[in-house]
Order: sequence, then C-alpha cells, then structure tokens
Amino acid sequence: MKQNNQKKEKINIYLANPRGFCAGVDRAIKMVEQSLKIYGKPIYVRHEIVHNRHVVEKLKKLGAIFVDSLDEIPNNKYPVIFSAHGVPKSVPKEAKLKKLTYFDATCPLVSKIHREVEFFDKKNFEIILIGHSNHPEVIGTMGQVNNSKIYLIENIEDAMKLHVNNKNHLAYVTQTTLSIDDTAEIIKILKKRFPKIQEPKKDDICYATTNRQEAIKRIAKKCNYVVIIGAYNSSNSLRLVEVAKNNGCKDSFLIQKNNDFNWEKIINNTNIGLSASASAPEELVIDFINECKK
Repeated sequence: MKQNNQKKEKINIYLANPRGFCAGVDRAIKMVEQSLKIYGKPIYVRHEIVHNRHVVEKLKKLGAIFVDSLDEIPNNKYPVIFSAHGVPKSVPKEAKLKKLTYFDATCPLVSKIHREVEFFDKKNFEIILIGHSNHPEVIGTMGQVNNSKIYLIENIEDAMKLHVNNKNHLAYVTQTTLSIDDTAEIIKILKKRFPKIQEPKKDDICYATTNRQEAIKRIAKKCNYVVIIGAYNSSNSLRLVEVAKNNGCKDSFLIQKNNDFNWEKIINNTNIGLSASASAPEELVIDFINECKK
C-alpha cells in the first residue's frame, strides 16, 4: 500500500499502448481454464503456463497444478498442458510413453521457430539460436534438433567469438521476446562474419514484443519513471525495462504488483510511464492507476 501522505497536485500517467496480454498468452490461459471445465480438477501444467505469478496463482485456485517434470504427475488419468514457451521434442515423447493425455499450449509464433529449426536441420544446416540461456523457450527450441547442430549465443561478444564447423551452411533463428535493437546488432555481426548465413523468412521476434517495445520508446523520454508490470523471470518484461532505460528514462523498473512499488516516488508534477508485459493482465494496470489516485 502507498505510504506517502503528501498532497499530490498533479501526476501524469503515460499509458503505453499496446500493453499486456498477447494472443499467445491469452490462448494458453484459456486452454487451462477450458480444460478445467471439461476434465475437472486437477489439471497439470508443465512449467508456468506463462511467466506471471498473478496468473499462476489464479489458475492454482481454479485447480491447476504446476510441475517441472512429468514424473510429478501421479497417474495417467490427469491431463497435462505444456506451457506457452514450448517444450523439447523429448517431452511429448515422454508423455506418450506414460500414456498421458496432453495438450500443447505453445505459442504459435514459438511453434513457427520450431518449424524453422526443423527445416534448416533437414537441409543439413548448422543453426545459431539468439536467445537467453536457460529460458524455457530457448530450452524448447534447442530441443527440436540434435544439440551438436545448434549454437546458442546471447550477446554481441558471443557473436564475435562463435566458431562453427561450416560457415557456408549456416542459419540463424531468435527467441521471440528479445530486444529488437540488441538483436539487430547481433544479426549485423553474424552477417558480416558469415556472409552466406540464412535467415528466417519473417522476423522471429514476435509482433507483440515488437509493438510493446515501440510503445515504450514513444513515451520514455517524457517520463520521470517508467513502471513495467510483469514478472522477474519474464524475458519480455525485462526487455521492456531495458528499452525504457535505453530510450530516455534511466529510472525504469519492473514490479510484479502494487506492493513492489516505492510509492514515496510519487510527488507533485511526476510523469509516470506505465506498461505491462505480454504475460501480465490488465487488471494489474488498473490497480496501479487506482492506487495513484489515492
């Protein structure tokens, strides 16, 4: 709750648009909700369906049980849903061996990258994946092919020092939730080092990530603070904070809920930029705005 008792004369909120749930997140959440209606409690979900504690806790109350491994599911009478981030090919194979009923909530734009990786693999290309180590989307994408044929790079330094076996038979793909600007720099280096590198037919960074980052760029310079509502383990949340800092608002930060915000920052004539990550519900944005009015 807000602790500042100082009278406020004026607070401007610059509300980013678009913000909040993307289509892939909305689809995944509805898949869990509909499965609970059809099959009853419990429904198992492998990994957080999306990276947002508010969403996860809400689904838990409805009867969803979140697990890290299929071994945690006691028997095969309970369905399991794979998260929006996607899974390695080994996971549905394991589910079939265990005779589990499973549903795949992988975002269609992540599935697109899986198909690209398969395509390049069939052409016998080595593949560079630009992404963040240990992120579930990256784990799922790398798990589509033999590990010896795919290289993970995270930054410009990795791109500069990467060694491949055949630079003339090489392709790249990217994680969907990266910084547009940072990724462009990495790709520029890869194209310079490997002139024959093949690229995806369409950009892999999803339109929701792109649009939300562009919306932050439009408001950042006007703001004393930019607040992103999201999750600390959410790639697209963290990238929005980086974009705000890199585009004129150094005092930008991520919160999961109102209680995470230092309300002492709210003083007269403060300009606050506000957005929510692609996995954060609009109700959290409304809660923040209502708190500002108090």
